[in-house]
Amino acid sequence: SEYVLLQIFLKRSDKQREERIARYLKRRQNGNGSWSLYHGGPGNLSATVKAYFALKLIGHSADEPHMVHARHWILTNGGAEKVNVFTRVALAIFGQLPWRTVPAMPVEIMLLPRWWFFNLSRVSYWSRCVIVPLLIIFAKRPVVKVDDRLGIAELFLTPPSTLRHLDKFHSGEPLRNVFVLLDRFLKVIDPVIPNWIRGRALKRAENWMRDHTKGEGGVGAIYPAMANAAMALKLLGSDEDDE
Repeated sequence: SEYVLLQIFLKRSDKQREERIARYLKRRQNGNGSWSLYHGGPGNLSATVKAYFALKLIGHSADEPHMVHARHWILTNGGAEKVNVFTRVALAIFGQLPWRTVPAMPVEIMLLPRWWFFNLSRVSYWSRCVIVPLLIIFAKRPVVKVDDRLGIAELFLTPPSTLRHLDKFHSGEPLRNVFVLLDRFLKVIDPVIPNWIRGRALKRAENWMRDHTKGEGGVGAIYPAMANAAMALKLLGSDEDDE
């Protein structure tokens, strides 16, 4: 599913490959209409939303039985507004959710010193490989226009254009509430961050990615990290051969 989204983002098309992917996705669909993260696992909301969206983009109608079955499972389990953060980013990129629903990820994190209580050196290498491209994507906030008939508004219990804060405050969860408050504060100050600071942070993020995409393993040797890196580099102006 993520491969399909990436190819559309990069404006590439291979109909035969897309048809094979669609057949694969249909074979992997669970009996209850969902898709799992691993063989024999329970249905996963985020994976199911991505699979449904990919199939629609490939050309499957929302009225086809396997799509109806998937949609019923998604709506029964809280709707597409309940997907995880990574899926929210993907949906925002393709205009299915407003960017304001995505947790703040300021690229200025790249400029934090090592002695600060949080900086990239304090998280695992795998996390850095995911975070750095996402910082660039969040700074650029791209929106790929998708025809309304290919959209997935029908997967939401609330019209997606009206959604604002998907992460709510919860009584008795002080740590969670601190992060929710921090997220809202970062979104307020984001528009007033000077362009020269943002530009410097973006350049440092780009250099980090280029330094870590050498060799056969790619960025962290995992597909989501490499897909995010390809999108981020495209946003920074890299050409197709560079990607």
